Amino acid sequence: MGMARFGEVVVAMVTPFDGDGALDEKGAAALAEWLVAEGVDGLVLAGTTGESPTLHDDETLDLFRAVRAAVDVPLLAGTSSNDTAHSVELTEAATATGVDGILAVTPYYSRPSQAGIEAHFRAIAAGTDLPVLLYDIPIRTGRKIDTEVMVRLADEVDNIAGVKDATGNPAEAARLIAATPDDFELYSGEDSLNLPLLAVGSVGVVSVAAHWSAAEHRRMLDAFNAGDVAGARAVNDRLRPSYDFETGPDTPNPMPTKAMLRTLDLRVGQCRLPVGPAPAELEDRARQVHADLRG
Repeated sequence: MGMARFGEVVVAMVTPFDGDGALDEKGAAALAEWLVAEGVDGLVLAGTTGESPTLHDDETLDLFRAVRAAVDVPLLAGTSSNDTAHSVELTEAATATGVDGILAVTPYYSRPSQAGIEAHFRAIAAGTDLPVLLYDIPIRTGRKIDTEVMVRLADEVDNIAGVKDATGNPAEAARLIAATPDDFELYSGEDSLNLPLLAVGSVGVVSVAAHWSAAEHRRMLDAFNAGDVAGARAVNDRLRPSYDFETGPDTPNPMPTKAMLRTLDLRVGQCRLPVGPAPAELEDRARQVHADLRG
């Protein structure tokens, strides 16, 4: 397998806030540097894990610039919402910050038709010369992007480069990979399905748990790509508690990740509302998950 466009181990990075809840640009730069030192190939900024719905446009662009100045790995900028015109405007502005690609999520809440979803993505792609990675996560958006729509976008829009797949359906992912050009890349966007999606042809992971387990993700990918499926399964088994920890009904993503990073002495702060601050015991759980992984 050749090197994926944005790298194989990509982290959907949390957005650090200070004690007053303001964007912490220095904290973001420091976190990005630490993640790269831990072996991360690329970063997604201002995605769902980055609390994008709570970021104002000026904060989002400041975040992109701060991280771009700190690291030289590929950066994917989350620039979209359920407002197409605003998504295009933010995409155009983000393109000037030095990021390497755009992450464009399916319009959420509005539940548009497939024709509306397709037009939304075409408009975003037209607003930049950067490669665009679609983000298909129906559990959050209420709509899955039809495979036929993605195939058409891959065939007809030069800079639509792939998809972050969080649909929970490896069989359909396999169908998509088979129907799209070789340079259309599918990334796993759901940690618990990283290994199954590798088996059907994904090029890498956009991970939450890799905030604290990048080395293990790398070992799993390297083992799988070398044909050592049993070795990849063994690493994946070690990672399962991290997958379970990263989100839950009472501790939704990115609350657990920020708790984990605080235990590792990284300056990330708490989540903004509506996710809000973490329960006190979450950091104790984080320490146990990390100790078991390293044990």
